[in-house]
Amino acid sequence: MIHIRNAREDEAELLSEIGVRAWQKAMASLGEGDAMVDAARSAFFNFVAGSWITATVIEWNGHPAGWAARETLDEKISDFWIDPAFTGHGLGTALLQNIEKDIAVQGLDTAMMQTHSGNSEAISFFQKRGYAIHWLSIAYNPKLDRDVPSVGLSKSLETAEHGTSGFAY
Repeated sequence: MIHIRNAREDEAELLSEIGVRAWQKAMASLGEGDAMVDAARSAFFNFVAGSWITATVIEWNGHPAGWAARETLDEKISDFWIDPAFTGHGLGTALLQNIEKDIAVQGLDTAMMQTHSGNSEAISFFQKRGYAIHWLSIAYNPKLDRDVPSVGLSKSLETAEHGTSGFAY
């Protein structure tokens, strides 16, 4: 059973480990995940410990299985991580719909996110759910201490026929 809730302050270590596992899977195709895992673990823990209030957790049968965050509580999804052990159950879709609804409730009409340009699984996931790539860039990532090629994706949360959010409240 799927349950979505706000993160709790005492979950920093648990959520950061979910993030690390999902990040390692995403980085495996690039062959760089193992070399940067300690830096990633520290970055995840520091983020979750300091910004837990911006995170939403998805549980599968009572177990935290993923989380997403909107670090600045705007239209940007700063983090989106599903534990690889829990993929294939619709958790990513349910979590994304919840985050999109939160964005729409704020009166924002677009959801945005970015990911590593080599993260084809994530790019495909978001594209199948209505996101389109709008930019490609290479920028220095201080958390990883290196340049990272990224793509930016966005999705309109408005329905064409009514001009309002496509979510039932």
